[in-house]
Amino acid sequence: MGQLKGVGVALVTPFNEDLSIDFDAITRLIDYNIDNGTSFLVVLGTTAEAATLSKDEKDRVVAHITKINNNRLPLVLGIGGNNTAEVVQQIKESDLSDFDAILSVSPYYNKPNQEGLYQHYKALAETGEKIIIYNVPGRTGQNVEASTTLRLAKEFPNLFMIKEAAPNILQYFDILRQKPDNFSLMSGDDEYTLPVTLAGGDGVISVIGQAYPKEFSTMVKLARNREVDEAYKIHNALVEITRLIFAEGNPCGIKTILAEKGLIKNYLRLPLVAASEGLQEKIKAEMQKLS
Repeated sequence: MGQLKGVGVALVTPFNEDLSIDFDAITRLIDYNIDNGTSFLVVLGTTAEAATLSKDEKDRVVAHITKINNNRLPLVLGIGGNNTAEVVQQIKESDLSDFDAILSVSPYYNKPNQEGLYQHYKALAETGEKIIIYNVPGRTGQNVEASTTLRLAKEFPNLFMIKEAAPNILQYFDILRQKPDNFSLMSGDDEYTLPVTLAGGDGVISVIGQAYPKEFSTMVKLARNREVDEAYKIHNALVEITRLIFAEGNPCGIKTILAEKGLIKNYLRLPLVAASEGLQEKIKAEMQKLS
């Protein structure tokens, strides 16, 4: 699993005006990221609006991405939910031959306590598949505390990584300080990528990275080489646009950028809608500064 380092991108799902899946745009997005230094691709994560896709659509997206990728980059598949038994069943029934790992978000809405979160990931680990824990309390309503992550990391070697997106950066540092050597932490917050990588993290699973793969990948490489000043130049240049893309939720902001770059069309499925006109203008103005 050493290849899952650097910048992984959580791919959006592009739609046509009639909200059918735009497979040509998926192809453009994959090629753009591969050509510009992205390290691996995350398929059907939250950024992909996976909750709005039918099972048939998910199967078609997976088939298309694996075909277009053609083993050029490692792939990670998102399989998560708040019904542990159902998630386990999905993992067992999925063809994972083209995937290096599963990214599984912690159970949302139910708000289990720390023991419940531990038991959930224990059940997933017992499938024998390689699992990335995904902690994003801003979306799930419950934090996977550092102590729970460390407990899982020490007991189950196939729980080999966490995508950590807690709003408290000290939690990242606590995990990095106490984790086993074979456990990896990737930032799940784009703005935390540089400090977390400098503290010993292995990079980021990114949203903004799919729009600026060359810049983000260069920043992470500089950080891992301890070229701090040069890395912070890129970080500082990208801070404002990174904040803007999340101002009205994800992925409306990143889709605005990708549409402006000509990679996709700017459509989302309900209950999500496109960024407001005001936010789109701010994003476009920031893009001009970066061009």
